[in-house]
Amino acid sequence: MLYYLQNYNFKVGVESKGAELQHFVKLDEGLEFIWHADPEIWGSHAPNLFPIVGELPEGTYTYEDEIFALKRHGFARHKEFKLIEEEEDKLVFELEDDEETLQVYPFKFRLLIAYKLENNKLSVTYQVLNRDKKGMYFSIGGHPGFNVPFYAGEQYEDYFIEFDKEETLHRYLLTDTGLQSGDTEKVLEHDRVLPLKHSYFEKDALVFKNLNSEKLSLGSRTNQRRIEMTFEGFPYLGIWAKPGPSPYVCIEPWCGIAGRDGESGEIDKKEGIHLLGPMHVFERTFTMEIL
Repeated sequence: MLYYLQNYNFKVGVESKGAELQHFVKLDEGLEFIWHADPEIWGSHAPNLFPIVGELPEGTYTYEDEIFALKRHGFARHKEFKLIEEEEDKLVFELEDDEETLQVYPFKFRLLIAYKLENNKLSVTYQVLNRDKKGMYFSIGGHPGFNVPFYAGEQYEDYFIEFDKEETLHRYLLTDTGLQSGDTEKVLEHDRVLPLKHSYFEKDALVFKNLNSEKLSLGSRTNQRRIEMTFEGFPYLGIWAKPGPSPYVCIEPWCGIAGRDGESGEIDKKEGIHLLGPMHVFERTFTMEIL
């Protein structure tokens, strides 16, 4: 079911399946910023990634000498969430462990995803509660896709991502199976502006670690419109679109990252994994602001 938030000039739509953002519309222009999930190109809008981010070696991990299978980005994006709070400016969705999740992820959890619309800013808050009597290993992240270009008549290459601090960026290259290869490639040196190019995505996502910036904007040389994203507390960032002339870009704040090619598969040794104590809570928020 699709639920909405709306104010004087913006409308937000969130689907209960996956608690997935599907619409962020500027009403006076009829301008939709979220990718429309064309199944011929990429059939998602803005999936939420839990309890892993990215791919695992051979699609499996080991916990207490038992092997479990988890598909890329985990199961939350495919699960039906329960709406537990609905206010004029806020929606909160809940997912808890069940018999199906326990087969692939042997931890009892409660995941809340909250959307709050304030003027022209939408915040997305992840709250993870470990309901188990043991430590719980997890990663979490966002995957919002944005329509590029914003306006008819523009070109993809008119667009850029501008970081709020100067960066020298090395992308962490991925294998054909989506794992970290161990190789890197420089894509930006002592600059703040990364031009968008379809060619970047011929090698899968741009994956960055430990940026100086915790804020960036998606903009164009041909109009003044911007989408500003803040991602404080997210140590990894992915930028992705399907290879080819795909008219969108995903900007993905992550607390977690794909596994490494050749690693052991033990969940406690995985890069970017979080260990959450019994009854402890983990919380992170990223925002999207239309300027």
